[in-house]
Amino acid sequence: MKKIVSYTFKYQGLWAGCFMVLIFLGSVNDLFAQSDTTKKLKEVKVNTSTIPQVQVIVPSQSISANDFIHYNAFNVADAIRDFSGVIIKDYGGIGGLKTVSVRGLGANHTSILYDGIQINDAENGQVDLGKLNVNGIQRITLYNAQPPNILQTARAFAAASVLSIETIKPNLSAEKPYLVTAGIKAGSFGLINPTLQWQQRLSNNWSFVINGYTENANGKYKYDVDNGVNITQQTRTSADIAARQFDGALYWTKSDSNKFNLHINFYNSDRGLPGSIVLYSGAIPADRLYNRDIFIQSGYEHIWKHGLHLLLNTKLSRNYLRYLNPNYNNAVGKLDQQFIQRELYQSAALSYHITTNWEVAYAADLSINDMNKDFNVPNAFAAPIRMTLLNVLSSNLNLGKLHLQGSILNTNINETVKSGTVSPGANVYSPTLVASVLPFDNSTFQVRAFYKHIFRTPTFNDLYYGGIGNLGLKPEYARQYDLGLSYTKSLNGFLSYVTFTTDAYYNNVTNKIVFVPKDAYNGSIQNFGKVDIEGLDVGIKTQANLSDKWKASLIVNYTYQLALNVTDPTSSIYLNQLPYTPKNIVACNTGIDYGALGLYYNQLISSARYYANDNISADFMPEYTVSDVSLVYHFLSKKLPVTTSIEVNNIFNKSYAVVQDYPMPGRSFRFSFQITI
Repeated sequence: MKKIVSYTFKYQGLWAGCFMVLIFLGSVNDLFAQSDTTKKLKEVKVNTSTIPQVQVIVPSQSISANDFIHYNAFNVADAIRDFSGVIIKDYGGIGGLKTVSVRGLGANHTSILYDGIQINDAENGQVDLGKLNVNGIQRITLYNAQPPNILQTARAFAAASVLSIETIKPNLSAEKPYLVTAGIKAGSFGLINPTLQWQQRLSNNWSFVINGYTENANGKYKYDVDNGVNITQQTRTSADIAARQFDGALYWTKSDSNKFNLHINFYNSDRGLPGSIVLYSGAIPADRLYNRDIFIQSGYEHIWKHGLHLLLNTKLSRNYLRYLNPNYNNAVGKLDQQFIQRELYQSAALSYHITTNWEVAYAADLSINDMNKDFNVPNAFAAPIRMTLLNVLSSNLNLGKLHLQGSILNTNINETVKSGTVSPGANVYSPTLVASVLPFDNSTFQVRAFYKHIFRTPTFNDLYYGGIGNLGLKPEYARQYDLGLSYTKSLNGFLSYVTFTTDAYYNNVTNKIVFVPKDAYNGSIQNFGKVDIEGLDVGIKTQANLSDKWKASLIVNYTYQLALNVTDPTSSIYLNQLPYTPKNIVACNTGIDYGALGLYYNQLISSARYYANDNISADFMPEYTVSDVSLVYHFLSKKLPVTTSIEVNNIFNKSYAVVQDYPMPGRSFRFSFQITI
């Protein structure tokens, strides 16, 4: 096993071979493709409001590229922070780490899909959403349980929730074979962020999209320090960032039933880590983090006329991370750690319609992950290699008003190490049952429910990180129960539409993986806790026609979470709220449009919470309210579309922190200009 895996990463030519197979499949498509008949119809323009899609079989929330500016969204974390059930853990600053927890389960239980393929981090299991700029993204959708389409990679079934990111696809014609969009954002913290997107039609079948940006900022901002007697103002330093990202995608489309795509994505950043605020400490943080990440992924889709549907996906990735602490108290006076993790991933999925209303699917994923270190500490790192095989069998049955879906996922994990003891493997079966019903004759009202039993395996850091890793860790299991309803109605009067969703849920977590500190610098990773989470998500959306030119919109999301530690009834922390989990969150976005001009206001209200499980006054973090506003104007310059905007974040200059001792910025400004050629 160990020898086979080492050969996999040694001979890089084999990686390219995976893509050649997919390209070959595309070249022989005429042997299997169904014939298409096309007829050019006269274009008809329809002017109407788009009704948000809420009646899917699982709870879902979505935001499109047109709405990013309404939420002052600079990255994916900003775009989804107002979703129900979502808690963004933000360490502050323009380059600060940002992770997402859905329904209190933690960041490790959320799978991030990039055009259908997971962004995986075997080292710590968390994806920094701050690294994902919204440039080039068409739509972001959050699914609880799993996406409703059963023809997916097996990884799409292997998490408690899925955040799906869809990039912009070229939609060009022979009359207009290219589209170039250039823009720049600038503002507080010394931000300069130019962006470029180039869409090109190469032929009737081939096209490509290239997205790129650079981001530079000094990261300096004012924050308040309360020492219990006085409140003083200081400047956040060592929070600078210099980042660059390139994303290129090549598309081949024979028809809607025969498609191929190839993606290349590169991210390079150098940023400061300002660290936590310590009273009366004169030390200036100098920690730095360097990322050099690249992945190549491809997909092939084919539908035969008898209903057989094939989906193939391949991905190769290499992530480089360097952490530098030049003031570390050790023999050499610094801590310089460099890690490299790689992944080889292959997925095949096949679905078939047994009848017009009954579809079955099977998917199998194979991934090989390794991680190595690049610092000179002999025999200090295990250099693990993990092979994961996922198999999932799913079924989708539509019986008129009743919609049923079920899946069973098998996860098989085996590991090897170059030194030390290896973690035992795992072989786990995870079922999911989903149902929805339309109780009335009209389809505007829906009742839905799901049960999902899922787990998350310990990460490489959980198992092998020097001094704190625990080779005896068990997977963290989560049982999810959900009951909800949705209502949507298209209207022709003062209101264009109204949608309403609500979901009550219960999550039970066992073998919870937590870090248990021993002192200020040491600790261990343990299967420590059991957690019960009771929650309620509510969402309302509507749009009003004030006049022929004036329109107003309103979106309100509410989250209630009671996340309790139920590990030990004799413990002092029994039935205490989990750290960083507010019981109530309200998010409101409202806007008014007058022709090409739009004004939007966004407000997030979070109740108080604790940053430790003791729930004592010393751990108390007060409630906070953050308000943002944006002004957007669309116009034509020499017949070219131009969009300009002014954004003000935290307009009331509130002092607050999402993570203890990591203050968030006060009032800040951002200006943007974008032109399409």
